[in-house]
Amino acid sequence: MRRAVLALVVACAATLVATMPADAADRWTVSLTGAVTAEVARTGEGGLTFAVSRGAAAVLAPAPLGLRTKTADLTRDLRFLRRTDRIVDEHYPMTTGKRLQRHARAAETTLSFAGAGETRLDVVVRAAADGAAYRYVLPAGGTITGEASSFTLPAAAPAWLLPYSPNYEKVRVETTASSAQAGDYGFPSLFDTGDGGYTLLTESDVDGRYSGARLTHAADSANYAIKLADAAVTGAGPFATPWRVAITGDLATVTESTLVDDLAPPSKLADTSWVRPGKVAWSWLSEHDSPRDPARQKQYADFAARNGWPYLLIDEGWDASWVPDVIRYARARGVEVILWFRWTTLDTEAERAKWLPLVESWGAAGIKVDFMDSDTQARFGFYDDIAEATAARHLMLNFHGATIPRGFQRTWPHVMSFEAVRGAEQFKTRAATNTMFPFTRNVVGSMDYTPTAFVVSDRDTTDAHEVATFFVYESGWQHGADKPENYEARPEALHTLDQLPTVWDETRLLSGRPGREAVFARRSGDRWFVGGIEAGPATKVTAPLDFLGHGRWLADTLRDGPSGLLREKSTVTAGGQLTVPVAANGGFVTILCPARPGRTSCDQEVRQVPATRLSVTPPTAEGTSVDVSATFELPRGGASLYDVELAPLTPAGWRVTGEPVFRPVLSAGQSVTGTWRFTGGPAGTTDLPIAATYRFRGDPEHRPVHVEAATSAFIPPPAPTGTAQVSGLPFLASSNGWGPVERDRSNGDTDEGDGNPLTIAGQTYAHGLGTNAPSSVTVWLGGACTAFSAVTGLDDEVGKEGSVAFRIVGDGRVLAQTPVLRDADGAVPVTADVTGVRRLTLEVTDGGDDEDSDHADWADATVTCT
Repeated sequence: MRRAVLALVVACAATLVATMPADAADRWTVSLTGAVTAEVARTGEGGLTFAVSRGAAAVLAPAPLGLRTKTADLTRDLRFLRRTDRIVDEHYPMTTGKRLQRHARAAETTLSFAGAGETRLDVVVRAAADGAAYRYVLPAGGTITGEASSFTLPAAAPAWLLPYSPNYEKVRVETTASSAQAGDYGFPSLFDTGDGGYTLLTESDVDGRYSGARLTHAADSANYAIKLADAAVTGAGPFATPWRVAITGDLATVTESTLVDDLAPPSKLADTSWVRPGKVAWSWLSEHDSPRDPARQKQYADFAARNGWPYLLIDEGWDASWVPDVIRYARARGVEVILWFRWTTLDTEAERAKWLPLVESWGAAGIKVDFMDSDTQARFGFYDDIAEATAARHLMLNFHGATIPRGFQRTWPHVMSFEAVRGAEQFKTRAATNTMFPFTRNVVGSMDYTPTAFVVSDRDTTDAHEVATFFVYESGWQHGADKPENYEARPEALHTLDQLPTVWDETRLLSGRPGREAVFARRSGDRWFVGGIEAGPATKVTAPLDFLGHGRWLADTLRDGPSGLLREKSTVTAGGQLTVPVAANGGFVTILCPARPGRTSCDQEVRQVPATRLSVTPPTAEGTSVDVSATFELPRGGASLYDVELAPLTPAGWRVTGEPVFRPVLSAGQSVTGTWRFTGGPAGTTDLPIAATYRFRGDPEHRPVHVEAATSAFIPPPAPTGTAQVSGLPFLASSNGWGPVERDRSNGDTDEGDGNPLTIAGQTYAHGLGTNAPSSVTVWLGGACTAFSAVTGLDDEVGKEGSVAFRIVGDGRVLAQTPVLRDADGAVPVTADVTGVRRLTLEVTDGGDDEDSDHADWADATVTCT
């Protein structure tokens, strides 16, 4: 069926309409229905302008078009060649967004011109019911050094603009088109263009072929010009630029528009069955240090499991030494795990080849990639690369410290969200700003605001407003930003959150004004949801219910009450109204479902995964051949499980013999067992996993549960000989307070090799380990060595701050240690007798001053061996 839909898309998009002459000399119009008309005109100098009208009303006055290349000025002296027209008519599915099934229909005109030296320039214009867009095509390719592209708004048009920064996290301002301060503004930019109409300016179809853009504005002008992030962009022919987009109509038309996605390239994925949006439990905002704590992450997994939230995000601070165990713990409870990465850890093919297979083998569902902070062509190339690499491994993707969506989620449907917003993590929440986002940033794609953060103390929003943001803001992965205890202290809020989907079959704006109010109706299945957020004094929101069809409907409303959150149930009639009292800077969420005999609630069942047990023997093993036995058990008292399979997962470099064990039904009190032999394998420690998968009756998500346990197998590497530098030995295990443990460099930042020369008390050392407390490194001696020595101390890059203590551990026994060392202590030699030691562990602990830059060096760390 999917192939048939894609074939229909291609067929409809390729339908050509007969070539038409120009409407009049030097003027060409494009319109689908007459609702929106785009006009391209040629000036007396042979330049081009672009204008948009809505009905009879001008929306965008004529503003320049054109390109400058290294070899030609295509902003003037252009000679018209021909016009070609077609109708674009596409149906396509989405995995995220305000509407899952899309229908894009537009009139498209290609205007071909010749410039200096007969250089060809095509201007492609599309006009749809919800806006107009244009792009340039250089049929022979070339190097673009700038665009003349700009938009001219009504001078007095109220405007909601975002002062530009590459992460799109500045405070959006309310101004007018001409009175806005001079400077650069980020997309999308919203203007009230009069007669009940609004216009949103943005771009679509930006990838590594081109540069991202922003708007630049001169004081006292109503013109906003395109400014590229790169000085020049080169492409082979035909070289197409991104679409310059003007979404226009009443506020509902603009807000409900999917024009940015409509203009984007079709999906690159033939199969999206593995892509699943959903709610995410997330600890970083409410507890910054918690991603370093596996026990706390398991508590968040338990919270997600209790409430049917399908995901847990472990943010910055996780460690490879424990995260596989947390992933197994969460998955056994029906919760999938997302892992945070700094983008520079994945920005090369080699790094992606290292990390993504590992993350996949751990069983993670996806990754969050952070701190791209750029709109350059090179950075958009990274977005392309990481999207392709994660899709190949069925890893979903979320971008933070990122650009805005520009149709990317249509092309790569496994991308769940982008940040690009001044979200809750700023710890300064204002209702007026919150009510701008639905009409600006969130129009163009999923917005990872990380809502419902009761923990933020500097906020002027009510608790019901916080809950409503979870509904009003659309994001494929919706991250609840607070801790379990704060949600559970507000059971009415948690009850509503548990019922909210994160993707929608329909979305309608019921009422609103940027900076004041946003009230939406969204449908998921046979349930409708109505909710809104307000900025201003207490009011009553009256929402029309004509979208309900017919009959009577149950309504379950959460709002602010006189002494906390309040849930009220009522019955309403299709075609009637829903009236909700809303507190100052408040909000509400109402769940609506058809009233049927005996139905008293709109609640849908929250997924509760049965408790099971999976054990493996032996828990640890050594050698290149390991027999692993496993028993999967359903305790007494549980409902039967179905399609139960117990099978090994084969780690890289290993071979497994033995067949999976399958049981169509596993009743309470029963178990299934199996034994498999793992052989081969690389040196070091490897988990040999056994997984049980099953289904259970009444599962609202209709997907298998994955339970996994593993034997930890160790194959010794060759023992060192002679005098060996520890930095040259393979690490059996390592953990670090920040970034990786560095070999022959100081700690640096998050990437391997990004530190400085090891330097203690002015002395530079060629070899050693650079760490950040707390840290631990284990190497294999195999009983072949007799002595260890090193020079320890704080690296000079720390300055006067910091304190650390060093400890040498052999096979679990402390062999030597230093007192707490500070900068004044300089370089401190340390030695240890390691005779007979198989595993040598070097540990560094914080000295107790809570300094977070304890860069501790094991300089010239050596072992003397036989």
